[in-house]
Amino acid sequence: MPAPLPPSLRRTLTVDNGTEFALHHTLRQSLGLKTYFCDPHAPWQKGGVENANGRLRRWLPRNTNLDDLSAEQIQHIAQLYNHTPRKCLGFKTPAEVFAKVLHFKCESTCRLSPA
Repeated sequence: MPAPLPPSLRRTLTVDNGTEFALHHTLRQSLGLKTYFCDPHAPWQKGGVENANGRLRRWLPRNTNLDDLSAEQIQHIAQLYNHTPRKCLGFKTPAEVFAKVLHFKCESTCRLSPA
């Protein structure tokens, strides 16, 4: 399992106003993250959030009860999400781009095993 993201790189999270984020305050308690909500009627703030939600719906359909998923299942979905190439990243994965930002002395890449 990859190491947790260093606290200096996980300071804030912006989400939309969906009920799935009702417990957003627990992120501050458990991870030290400040959470923000997009303003109503401000679509320019929601583009990235809506895009991420749409991508996550591939593995988490609407009305999925996250309490029914194991930590391993959630971790697997996060790996799938972070290892899916994006056109806006020159068809690199977010994990590839992010790894270059971190500049670790010794990097390891988590590769998904074939399904």
